[in-house]
Amino acid sequence: MSKVNLITASNVSEKIKPVHIKKPISTFVRVANIVAIVVPFIALIAGSVMMYHLGYSWVELSLLSSMYILTVLGITVGFHRLFTHRSFETGKVVQCIFAILGSMAAQGPLLKWVATHRCHHQYSDMHEDPHSPRVFGNSRFGRIQAFYHSHIGWFFEPDPVNLSNYVKDLSRSKLLCTISDLFPLWVALGLIIPAAIGGAITGTWFGALLGFVWGGLVRMLLVHHVTWSINSICHIWGGRTYKTTDDSRNNALFGLLALGEGWHNNHHAFQTSARHGLKWWQVDISYIVIWALAKAKLVWNVRLPVAG
Repeated sequence: MSKVNLITASNVSEKIKPVHIKKPISTFVRVANIVAIVVPFIALIAGSVMMYHLGYSWVELSLLSSMYILTVLGITVGFHRLFTHRSFETGKVVQCIFAILGSMAAQGPLLKWVATHRCHHQYSDMHEDPHSPRVFGNSRFGRIQAFYHSHIGWFFEPDPVNLSNYVKDLSRSKLLCTISDLFPLWVALGLIIPAAIGGAITGTWFGALLGFVWGGLVRMLLVHHVTWSINSICHIWGGRTYKTTDDSRNNALFGLLALGEGWHNNHHAFQTSARHGLKWWQVDISYIVIWALAKAKLVWNVRLPVAG
């Protein structure tokens, strides 16, 4: 496994100059964002009411947990450590699997997700950072604004017109471009698959509905808010092991819930490292998956930090 021997900058091959001209968000995208935020929350309320009156079974809990783990890994291992930071290399089959799983998390097409995240790292907690909480000041209202903006509000802000410049490398892959373009299909499959499994196991349409609610919509809600908390909570609350130029922090709760992503200060210190949990007690499930794939010879050139 290769080593990352210093506090690294972004892995973007060239520094992209910020462009203050913004591209307005279309009404369709605004509505889609609202739907993606509100509908899963309504599903949680409806599912909780059904669970209170009818009880629950291992089917819904298994679908919720398994789909949660798979789609979070799609974001953490796939979208983040593989495609954004090139923390390891792998073949097209593994790339395809993680790209589709990450897309099922319903956080935007692959290329846009990667471009936005690379922009975040280049200008972390500066004015050009798409979702920094720093820009709202330290007043009580400013802190509320900061949390809202970094967690959800930035979805409704215009994008820089040069955002695509951050993914020139990925844009050369026809496979990744196709997967990115088919984003709505993967989101739909992320809802249909648990519904189909729930229906097949129980043999009822109601079982399919519960699979859709818990393995689909409620899972989407949990994945959204846990991973979005890396942008918000992990730039506001937590410890700082390394002196970085931004406000990135290690947060143990989200180190667990986000399968290793919560060790965010470690990540900002060693951005191209495949491992974020650098202490023995910093559990990093995403790195364990990468390590296991490396042992199976399915990934290679895994990048890790060393002291110094």
